[in-house]
Amino acid sequence: MADDETNPATFCDPPSFSIQAQGHSLVFLPGGPDRLKALLSLIDGAREQLCVAFYIFATDECGARVRDSLAAAARRGVDVHVIVDGFGAVADAAFFAPLIDAGGSFCRFAPRWSRRYLIRNHQKIVVVDRTVAMLGGFNVENSYFEPLGGDGWSDLAFTVEGPVVARVADWFAELEAWARQPGAKFRAIRRKVHQWNGGDGPVQLLIGGPTRGLSSWAREVCSDLVEGDRLEMIMAYFSPPPRLLRRLCAIARKGRVRLLFPARSDNGATIGAARALYGKLLRSGARIWEFQPCKLHTKLIVLDDTSYLGSANFDMRSLFLNLEIVLKIEDAALAARLREYFAAHLPASREITREIHAARATLFNRLRWRLSWFLVTVVDYTVSRKLNLGQGKDWLRERPW
Repeated sequence: MADDETNPATFCDPPSFSIQAQGHSLVFLPGGPDRLKALLSLIDGAREQLCVAFYIFATDECGARVRDSLAAAARRGVDVHVIVDGFGAVADAAFFAPLIDAGGSFCRFAPRWSRRYLIRNHQKIVVVDRTVAMLGGFNVENSYFEPLGGDGWSDLAFTVEGPVVARVADWFAELEAWARQPGAKFRAIRRKVHQWNGGDGPVQLLIGGPTRGLSSWAREVCSDLVEGDRLEMIMAYFSPPPRLLRRLCAIARKGRVRLLFPARSDNGATIGAARALYGKLLRSGARIWEFQPCKLHTKLIVLDDTSYLGSANFDMRSLFLNLEIVLKIEDAALAARLREYFAAHLPASREITREIHAARATLFNRLRWRLSWFLVTVVDYTVSRKLNLGQGKDWLRERPW
């Protein structure tokens, strides 16, 4: 789309929508206020158990509203369990004192400095009474629940009801059992990720994290990309290793690849890292857009008739290091509906053609992009690469430019 056709000022988040897929009921929540309303409604409706895990949990207005709702649930007898990441979350035990005083359980994931501190619990999980779960890319902070625009995030959350919810609850129990042990061994969480069975049917719960060999999330997406013919992706952070970049290019040469990335972010290096890869993708026939109205935090992959939904970005950390939770659903109707959701963002996005990319790619910008890719993909990953021995050096050997 040309610049004069881009109209970010008039873009509004698509309305919430629901769909049935493979025996599961899903409700998608693109709008920030709708996400907050749904989250509070789920908490307020809990009767027996609430399991909550977030990477970022702020102490702002929305954070306090969610905390107070959790504390109210505990006071009415609900068994409430909360895990926040020790690196990403500001909220601590003092902030959650109302919940703890009401009988709820609170812990921080990897709060002490050690090898395990380098692992981020990037998952976003809410499970209510083992019957309904809420997953996606959002965190608990004002900016994730604001209307589109300003300093807020464009993001996607969804609720799911059906058999897979029990598996989400089972995974939360394993995560909490490890996180609550003061002297928990790193190899124990690595073993949990490695041994996790996501299932083999059309609906699978995939877990990513630091493990020998590929996690279920990385294994499934890497394998599916070999055979794919059509790909739509919305991704907040995009810096895959060279092998996966080649697979995306292969799909673009034989089929259709459409990619939507942010033009604005909380981390400028991640934008530069993605732009370092544009040239190869464009030459292979991929089409690329950058979303203009605000920061983009959505994580969505639709590959042929398979959809990947959850907390994972398409970068080295999310593929091989961070703890991630992803729902894989093979369903043609769902894939078609999510492609409509993808297309709804394009009027507010700038298409990056080969000509636009070439004009941008000055010597100075190319150096900046290469440095960004190196910092985001190689340096950050190398700092903690020993925590994930699944891919060795082969994934980093080829340069992407």
